[in-house]
Amino acid sequence: MRKPDPYPLLWRLPLLIWQGAFFVIPLIFMAAMSFWLVKNYRMEPAFAFDNWARMLGRGAFWDAYWVTLWRAVLAGVIASLLAFPASLFMAFRLSDSARRFALLCLIVPFFTSFLVRAYAWQVILAESGPVNAALGGIGLGPFTMLNSGFGAMVGYLTLVLPLVVIFQTWSLAAIDKNLIEAAGNLGATPLRRLVSVIIPAAKTGLVLGALFAFIMTFGDFVSPFYLGGSKPPTLTILIIDTTKSGQQWPRAAVVAIMMILTLFAVATAAVKAAYGRRG
Repeated sequence: MRKPDPYPLLWRLPLLIWQGAFFVIPLIFMAAMSFWLVKNYRMEPAFAFDNWARMLGRGAFWDAYWVTLWRAVLAGVIASLLAFPASLFMAFRLSDSARRFALLCLIVPFFTSFLVRAYAWQVILAESGPVNAALGGIGLGPFTMLNSGFGAMVGYLTLVLPLVVIFQTWSLAAIDKNLIEAAGNLGATPLRRLVSVIIPAAKTGLVLGALFAFIMTFGDFVSPFYLGGSKPPTLTILIIDTTKSGQQWPRAAVVAIMMILTLFAVATAAVKAAYGRRG
């Protein structure tokens, strides 16, 4: 019987320790805390389903859940559609050096805190801001863009759009150009080549880009709070409100676990769609 080689395990050990210390153990603790009770503003270890029954039985929770889910799906779709033309241009029209420079420019916004960018949008989208001033110059407005779903969506796209463009560009640039030329030689129109060759070949990057957009917007707090005005509240805002209401950390843990379960389900389905074969 061949002895197991400890060398590969040795290299995996730091990653396993990191994941265990900063993901698995906190997740287990949060799941256990969701069954605890709060008495006199202090948490007491217990095993009761009171928090689950209270949160899942509230209409406010499900309203926030569906708002958060719908906005995350919409942000992923809009970001993917907006990013695709730019990604096509960068993948097929730019040289390798120009593409690398363009990708670097897309990474630069992440050097700045997203909170700072959200505050900048507060100035831009204000009723006396430059957008309404420009619209007023042609006889339109002023429009209320802050403290609304539109403002929150602007924040979501600011957060995820550069990342989606990067995912799509990498995937499109890796397509074998001979496949596209062969489709053209066989008489396929540009639209047919796009639908039948380019999009299926770049499916992995397109799906993963939309998935990351969904994950980041589903758990975002800054956009719905600072740009959306918390109206209607999302799950992240519900977590904050719950912890402020009598130090109800166990009930907030219930909301967080529901978010994690939703993200796991969506991520599993998206990865299966990204790497699965076409029938």
